[in-house]
Amino acid sequence: MSRLKARNTDALISAVADVLREEGIELLDSTAFLSPLLAREGVLTHRAPNEDERADLAFGYGMADAIAALDIGQTIAVKHKAVVAVEAMEGTDEVIARAGHLAGPGVRIVKVAKPGQDMRFDVPVIGLATIQAMRIAGASVLSVDAGRALVLDGEHVFASANDANIAIVGRVAGSYGR
Repeated sequence: MSRLKARNTDALISAVADVLREEGIELLDSTAFLSPLLAREGVLTHRAPNEDERADLAFGYGMADAIAALDIGQTIAVKHKAVVAVEAMEGTDEVIARAGHLAGPGVRIVKVAKPGQDMRFDVPVIGLATIQAMRIAGASVLSVDAGRALVLDGEHVFASANDANIAIVGRVAGSYGR
């Protein structure tokens, strides 16, 4: 631990992985056996984002990727091309709640994987609690990185989103298109 240049989550987990590797234990990508749970590319719900939502997502991707690259958080909330809330240690559901409180209905949620995300640990995840937080906040759309975010209980997540008229999309990581 004294050799660590930083004491953030990635550095600590990587240090543990290095110690295990030195002992002959190699850690696998945590999604190796979970590929059916990874978000697919494209629109994942009945409703696709409308033009204003797509514009907010396009704006939000650059912001979310920058925040993730700085290892601050992986989720942001955007409304009218303005960042409303940024995730830090509190987690996705709390960011969504705060965004709804600050900006009211219509916030858009962007959840990304970090550049070079170590898929052995800390894989972005959404689930029913995420959709419930979005319902309460009045959030209208959620974007996650396709192939780099787990969707727990996907059938129920998408059904719940459809019931609430929430659009969910799987973005190809690194793309910003409208």
